[in-house]
Amino acid sequence: MDLSLENKRAIVCGSTDGIGKEIAIKLSKQNANITLLARNEKKLKSVLNLLDVSQKQKHDYIVADFNHPDLLEKKINNYILDGNIAEILINNTGGPPPGKIIEAKKEEFDKYISMHLHCSHILVKALSPLMKKSDFGRIINIISISVKAPIQNLGISNTVRWGMASWAKTLSFELGKFGITVNNILPGFTLTNRLKGLMKNRSEINNVSIKSIENEYKKNIPAERFALPNEIASAVCFLCSKEASYINGINLPIDGGYSVSL
Repeated sequence: MDLSLENKRAIVCGSTDGIGKEIAIKLSKQNANITLLARNEKKLKSVLNLLDVSQKQKHDYIVADFNHPDLLEKKINNYILDGNIAEILINNTGGPPPGKIIEAKKEEFDKYISMHLHCSHILVKALSPLMKKSDFGRIINIISISVKAPIQNLGISNTVRWGMASWAKTLSFELGKFGITVNNILPGFTLTNRLKGLMKNRSEINNVSIKSIENEYKKNIPAERFALPNEIASAVCFLCSKEASYINGINLPIDGGYSVSL
């Protein structure tokens, strides 16, 4: 099976940590040229040094903060005006903090809908015309297993993730005929700083140890362990390849069997 992405460029959002970082590294090993996108330039430079260059790939980065969508739009448009073309877009950004939905403030919904949905839409609108010209495009959104069933105490996150999934499905209807696929990856409990933070928060609220929270989560996962970020990245690489050209508009859970729905 040929998963090579030689001569393809991938923009990977949120690529300085966790799942996004592993996706960038693994895509570079499939010969793709990588454009990292995140807000911390120091971390971007650090990840840049981890990318594979065995096929003489050319990697770069964009410093952008999803808290400022207007600036993101300006930077991606300037990137394109400079003659850059990207056939692959990985939408990935940090999730909202935990909390009950009844306690959520309107401002919090506005913030995270903007960070996830609005910023992803800005990037797709900018890049999809180039994908159409190439007759090849891959848009992959890293969302959450909560798309299958809401997770308790993640009220804002559950809401925003479902909005992203519906947006992506609608896009898949409109872009499929141009050789562009739009798919969602739904990670389950994955060993990242995000998961560690959620477990710490829950342990403090319930006055129990983090280890007991970890064990409780693992009891509900048939694999009896958390996913590793590189396992999520492997699925992303496949969906980016030509081998996945007829896979479009799906939600792919990668959760060790956690989800009870088909």
